[in-house]
Amino acid sequence: MKLDGKTILIYGMGISGKGVATLLKNHENSLILYDGNEALDKEALLKELGLADKAKVITGKLSEEALNGVDILALSPGISAFAPDIEMARKAGVSILGEVEIAYEISKGRMAAITGTNGKTTTTALTGEIMKAAYPEVFVVGNIGKSFASVADETTDNSVIVAEISSFQLESIDEFHPEVSAVLNLTPDHLDRHGSFENYAAVKMQIAKNQKPDEICVINYDDEYLRGLAEDITPKKLYFSRKEELEYGIFLKGDMICYKDENRLTEIIRKDDMNLMGDHNVENVMAACGIGIAMGVSIPVIADVVRNFQAVEHRIEFVCRRKGVAYYNDSKGTNTDAASKAVSAMVAPTILIAGGYDKGADFTEWIEGFHGKIRDMILIGQTAEKIKETALKCGFTNLHMCEDLKEAVAKAAEMANEGDAVLLSPACASWGQFKNYEQRGEMFKDYVRALED
Repeated sequence: MKLDGKTILIYGMGISGKGVATLLKNHENSLILYDGNEALDKEALLKELGLADKAKVITGKLSEEALNGVDILALSPGISAFAPDIEMARKAGVSILGEVEIAYEISKGRMAAITGTNGKTTTTALTGEIMKAAYPEVFVVGNIGKSFASVADETTDNSVIVAEISSFQLESIDEFHPEVSAVLNLTPDHLDRHGSFENYAAVKMQIAKNQKPDEICVINYDDEYLRGLAEDITPKKLYFSRKEELEYGIFLKGDMICYKDENRLTEIIRKDDMNLMGDHNVENVMAACGIGIAMGVSIPVIADVVRNFQAVEHRIEFVCRRKGVAYYNDSKGTNTDAASKAVSAMVAPTILIAGGYDKGADFTEWIEGFHGKIRDMILIGQTAEKIKETALKCGFTNLHMCEDLKEAVAKAAEMANEGDAVLLSPACASWGQFKNYEQRGEMFKDYVRALED
């Protein structure tokens, strides 16, 4: 859909909405800025965005009259595409497009887009480094750092864009079309938003909906449910597997990550030569290798980047040692599947700090998967009681309740013995007690570093 000449209502003046407004102010559009906060200072907002006399601002309840003449409603990912206001706009004939779609319409160059329940940030960061080693003009966008909207106008025909894409963003795409897509895995998440796992999975698979038969989608072969859904997508499938040797794709052979095409088997890198912990990171590396190969990067270049790549912040990130105890920050573990991967990566007796915002998850399988690795669990946040009840039903009784993260870190330090590990891997979102998982992780690191050594 062409954007120039359209009247666009930007719904919500958070970071995403402001990013879209800033992007569109240099294009031939009529802009309406909307926010539900009636106390919002309209003049200050327009001045902040450099849109004085170029846009109008509406606050409070959105009316049907306000939608008259509106062609496109630009939707922030934090707002459901099926919220009442959005349904009202849709019934009024307004096209609903998200930030990612609008940025895509304006951007230029080639794109690799990555989604999945877990591993997106690590895989996107690693893929970005692989692209930077091969191409001169690379933009890495998504939750990992810059929004797509903030860089779309800077891209050229020579650009390579590596985008981390969430299910929230995929709800409102139209023509979004990466050259290479990747779906890393699918486990239940954001059920409070999507209603069911089936709905959530279907939204995730939209990343490949506009791809052509000669383009590529990188898929986790070991995820049986995902593999079934992938049968219906149009692009060519490049599978990766940690468990099986594939006829074509990326796989683990002994401790060597290999790539096999129609002609030969090529060794890429040994597991022991990587700086990343855990089997899940082997999968992330294989996915990044597959994306790199699909985007035309040579295997020696890919291997060199993987060999030197360090763990992403907040994802099983080693913080420091205090009194012989190793502390790990896995604040990015915002669901049970991600937190399970962090637990499986631990090799020392571990005290786990968990709990947070309730997204409707069932904690049974996560707790049953501790397999003796978790010695004690400290619980905080909205889900603390729910996790406690589930743990007791599973026969795990070494439980401790704390009011907040600071108290939890102090409690863990008091309980830990030399040689133990303390892991923050909440299995829950950060909302309620924290602004986001980054703030939660930074506060954890601050509290840990303040401990006496």
